[in-house]
Amino acid sequence: MTADSNNTGTHPNPASHAVDELIQLGASELLVLLRSGAVSPVELLDALEQRIAEVNPIVNAIPTQCFDRARKQAKALMKLPVDQRGVLCGLPVAIKDLEPVEGVRSTWGSPIFSDFIPTGSDCMVEQIERSGGVIYAKTNTPEFGAGANTFNDVFGKTLNPFDTRKSCAGSSGGSAVALATGMAWLATGSDLGGSLRNPASFCSVTGFRPSPGRIAHGPASAGAYPDDLGGIPDQVFGVVGPMARNVSDLALLMDAMSGHHPANLLSYPSPADECRDALLRPTKPLRIAYSPDFGITPVDPEVKRITEAAARQFEALGCTVELAHPDFTDVQDIFQVNRAMSFYVSQKQLLANQRDLLKPEVIWNIEKAREVSMDDIERVENARARYLKRAVTFFEHYDLLLSPATIVPPYPIDQRYVESCEGVTFSNYIEWCTIAYAITITGFPAMSLPAGFTDTGLPVGLQMVTGPRSEADLLHAALQLEQLLGLRHRVPMTPVAYADSAT
Repeated sequence: MTADSNNTGTHPNPASHAVDELIQLGASELLVLLRSGAVSPVELLDALEQRIAEVNPIVNAIPTQCFDRARKQAKALMKLPVDQRGVLCGLPVAIKDLEPVEGVRSTWGSPIFSDFIPTGSDCMVEQIERSGGVIYAKTNTPEFGAGANTFNDVFGKTLNPFDTRKSCAGSSGGSAVALATGMAWLATGSDLGGSLRNPASFCSVTGFRPSPGRIAHGPASAGAYPDDLGGIPDQVFGVVGPMARNVSDLALLMDAMSGHHPANLLSYPSPADECRDALLRPTKPLRIAYSPDFGITPVDPEVKRITEAAARQFEALGCTVELAHPDFTDVQDIFQVNRAMSFYVSQKQLLANQRDLLKPEVIWNIEKAREVSMDDIERVENARARYLKRAVTFFEHYDLLLSPATIVPPYPIDQRYVESCEGVTFSNYIEWCTIAYAITITGFPAMSLPAGFTDTGLPVGLQMVTGPRSEADLLHAALQLEQLLGLRHRVPMTPVAYADSAT
């Protein structure tokens, strides 16, 4: 675990408010205090620095800190009138270590880039800073985000705070753990095969996968990404999105991250405050579908029980909850071919020149693309067109689709991935995430909401999905269910540490 070179290494005590008091508050509550002048952005940074010093050695979620940079940014914001400080008004934000931040060590969890200092930032990072967010840390991720278990050869493994012997999933595991343990109020993640939703589920926080183009990402300028990390990041299947402790905070960060960036041609303008305004609407979903497995994957029985019980809570609002799901038959063929091509475009040069520094799962994913022919591409693209048509038709009849966010509770940290479930052995390291990437293929907005806990106290998340570009509707439905379930008080928490789980 290391800190960025511009960090002072000191851990001051905030004078006006107790650290524990600030850490327990939500981002939306802190925003009120920031706008009234009752608390300053610098005071929040001081509280985070102290909390990280106390908690991060246990879970290893935030390997890189940049508090000197953050304080300069915060002090510059404080010179502006409050109404000119942006949506976030100086709220600190942690950034997943797949998106570069100018002047801050950015590694992608890879030994190849362990010392890379970008001279530019990702589009998403620029948008957060324009919205008044103060970036103070990078969160841990598996190498290039590959594999839903957060460990790498640069910083080591990130542990689940509910049981440090368990995985926090991935690839946005560092962000999820930071949120759950009070080392972040807001954090970013990214999602191709469930990388936002899986760790949110494993850590009892919220994670939102938006529609492609809703949040701009990719290099904003030269120097943001290394030259040999080829191509532009996948911006259709792979998206970036917000993570937070609760739905209100999630909506706040969504609004701050959304919008067009000139360096990202797929991004589009978003109405101001759309997501936060949606939380005030007196509407509810009327017809809801729940599926324990989408008909395509095994699922742990306890996960089924907890998620169906959570879905049935909507019946208390007068909603109809039915067992149903779209036809996702072609999911493996469509997803695996497209994922392989994405890895090949972005990392072929690394395989050719530095194969010995890549982990086996990344090598497998790059090499799999060599088997792909033009006939394969024609087949999966036509299959995807039919797949999307079926999904769109489904949402003409249902307002909301619910399922488990993950098919198992948190698994042992030293297990690289889930190899089997309910007697079914998976064919590769990512197949256990099928229930998440079945939705990725549609491009529809999706999120994970805390649904409950196993008999041994491990978190389980509910996946919530709505139709095309309906982020606001999804957040409003999630807020209603969050209120019914009453689980917000479970984080932030002090990690449940075990001696045999040292990072």
